Amino acid sequence: MKNEINNRLVQIFRSIRLLLHIISGLIQSAVYPHLDQPAQWRMSQRWSAQLLAILCIRLCHSGAPPAAEAQRVMLAANHISWLDVYSLNAVCAARFVAKAEIRGWPLLGWLSRNAGTLFIERTKRSDTARINADIADVLKVGDRVAVFPEGTTNDGNSLRHFHASLLQSAITASAIFAPVAIRYTDIAGKVSEAAPYVNISMLESLRRILKQPWINVELIFADPIDSSGKNRRELARYAEQAIAHALSLPLPHKTPEKSGDLQGE
Repeated sequence: MKNEINNRLVQIFRSIRLLLHIISGLIQSAVYPHLDQPAQWRMSQRWSAQLLAILCIRLCHSGAPPAAEAQRVMLAANHISWLDVYSLNAVCAARFVAKAEIRGWPLLGWLSRNAGTLFIERTKRSDTARINADIADVLKVGDRVAVFPEGTTNDGNSLRHFHASLLQSAITASAIFAPVAIRYTDIAGKVSEAAPYVNISMLESLRRILKQPWINVELIFADPIDSSGKNRRELARYAEQAIAHALSLPLPHKTPEKSGDLQGE
């Protein structure tokens, strides 16, 4: 009984810290668009690292992330949780492509908009060309962009087929293409059941995460390649194979490309 009360108090304390941190992020995001690029990246990395610390997410990474001075970089990662964004940002700050519904999320939606997130209407086939042009423009001015080619979140035990639709922008901008494998494990070293954001609400996801003593997240950076001279399907298969190898997971079965199923949160 005593341990249950103590655990509950810890969860409440962490929840309060989380709320205060989000409020601080909203305040910082008001000035974020007016900073130069290096300052934006530093602010994003610092805020994301602090968020992970509050949630007791222990981050480690292997491989070589893009250098701090590297520009025109597209990161392509498998997608498990909304935590993916902040885990990647804590190591290699970037602008993310996310589903348009996130704009309506309380607090985090506003934070995402102010941080320069690129939103896509997944149900509109015509939005593919528009978002590819936006991503290419962002890359051409030297920014970094991260995409999740699976198009939706997964439980971490398998990979979905990597869609190539959003990777055309990397070729258009002659960007460096860098696959990143993401893995969450619990205190027993098993694949975390609390981290995945699959068929649950944001509040339920937070509740599951806050109940854990800690969660480990590992980022594995594969060798980057120059997208020049490649086609988008070559990039998709390269990312798929590199991430499957890093996570010791089988390659997914191929499914038809669907421009309406491009990006999950």
